[in-house]
Amino acid sequence: MRLAFLLYKYFPFGGLQRDFLRIALECQRRGHAVRVYCLSWDGEVPAGFELRRVPVKAFSNHSRNQKYIDWVSADLARDPVDRVVGFNKMPGLDVYYAADGCYAAKMAGKGWLSRLGGRYRHFSETERAVFTAEAQTRILMISEVQQPLFIRHYGTPAERFHLLPPGISPDRRAPDNAAALRAQLREEFGCGQNDLLVLQLGSGFKTKGLDRSLAALAALPESLRARTRLLVIGQDNPKAFQAQAAQLGIAERVQFLGGRSDVPRFLLGADLLIHPAYHENTGTALLEALVAGLPVLVTDVCGYAHYIAEADAGRVLPSPFQQAQLNQCLAQMLEDDQARQRWSANGLSYADSADLYSMPQRAADVILAD
Repeated sequence: MRLAFLLYKYFPFGGLQRDFLRIALECQRRGHAVRVYCLSWDGEVPAGFELRRVPVKAFSNHSRNQKYIDWVSADLARDPVDRVVGFNKMPGLDVYYAADGCYAAKMAGKGWLSRLGGRYRHFSETERAVFTAEAQTRILMISEVQQPLFIRHYGTPAERFHLLPPGISPDRRAPDNAAALRAQLREEFGCGQNDLLVLQLGSGFKTKGLDRSLAALAALPESLRARTRLLVIGQDNPKAFQAQAAQLGIAERVQFLGGRSDVPRFLLGADLLIHPAYHENTGTALLEALVAGLPVLVTDVCGYAHYIAEADAGRVLPSPFQQAQLNQCLAQMLEDDQARQRWSANGLSYADSADLYSMPQRAADVILAD
């Protein structure tokens, strides 16, 4: 079978991009041809992938997206495939991987001014093309929270939704030599025996709540703050957050490490993952931490936050968000070594029994089904 995978941009450190790659590789492993349409591709192209770069430009993202859709539609008409799989909302898809939440629900509480202009029209129309009751697109869901919203706004038949388990890469699990790897990383970063490493992981610093994390670090009692460092890993522009850290007087306690391919080392070497996101459809970083035995402090708006609660692998902050509560929880978790050891053990135990890994296989089953 010839498969076309559609996504606007590929870069190695995005959650959507990693999911796409693992699903496409699984389909290729099963003997199917993979063609990819991208505006840009950053990184190595896997052997056997046919990459078609879409040569369109525009001043606005929504105009560029529409040009991408038009170009790809014309190219597929000239050179058709057996199945079209999209990782962004657009018309003409046989299968859609629902990494983004419901746009209609997001805009429902906005004023009428936000509904004017091309941006609103584009995102509304592309979402409707996928979820309208008359469409035939099969929908791969990674968040139980979002499905009722799509059904409420579009009347999408329930049988078109296929809920996937998480797809945590096995290399995130704690290996047998985890203790040695932890010691190695901490030595590399000059950590003393009593020093604490807090990790913030993920591209899109604003959405992930990095501003909240910096404020919480600054609010720690002085004796605790003096031995705590925040490591930030993700592909984004750090300038605004570096300025915030300087303003808060904690610049020397924060390191921005960019996007990295050696994330498992940091999951083993840190003492806590902080993830106070404003909104998050899933939150793969939460489960990567869980299976590595790293305790998690997270807001309940993240789709995968319930796994942290079920595993008792950290603390989940309720909505509405309160900065004072985050500040207090961070201090309590860092001060309580025994609690962190318990959360770590609980996470490792949960990782042995729960299906947190088979998303690519289940997604390929749906894509390739008759």
